[in-house]
Amino acid sequence: MSSYLPCTRRLAVVAAACWTLFAIGTPAASADPSTDALGFVDSSARCAAPNTAVAFGSTANSRVAICKSPAGQYGYHGVRVSDGAKLIALATASPDGSFVAKQDGVTYTVTSSALVVSDASGVIRSEPMVSYHGPKTTPAAAGSPTTPAAAPAAPQTSTAPAKPLPPPLPAEVGGKR
Repeated sequence: MSSYLPCTRRLAVVAAACWTLFAIGTPAASADPSTDALGFVDSSARCAAPNTAVAFGSTANSRVAICKSPAGQYGYHGVRVSDGAKLIALATASPDGSFVAKQDGVTYTVTSSALVVSDASGVIRSEPMVSYHGPKTTPAAAGSPTTPAAAPAAPQTSTAPAKPLPPPLPAEVGGKR
């Protein structure tokens, strides 16, 4: 029986080592990077002071922050995780608590439950929120408009930078290239 005990101990040590290597070697692909009151740290999905973050969240494929300027204007700061592609655009707040940005004929609607990307032909994709910090979106009342068109239009000036954006920041890189 004494030869059985060392074998069991060796098996336990080997199993523990395998689990440790598995845990270390498995990337946390769905884990969000660090956040603070302005959004995602080291990401374009972040507000710059003196603006404040009124909402920010992530889906499996995207990160987004909705910023509000001291003058009351909203901005959409979105990042596609797979390649770090960024979008910065003016946004509006809807009465139901959602936020809407439009750029090049595409509408980006941020709710507490999803990021919905659509165009004139309909929904391109709907990405469920994995993590969301902001006001809970309320369902629209029956018969009331549920589209972003019901929100007051913001001036059509672009907040996109005039020069090309730099490479993705550390928190924006993810997925397989």
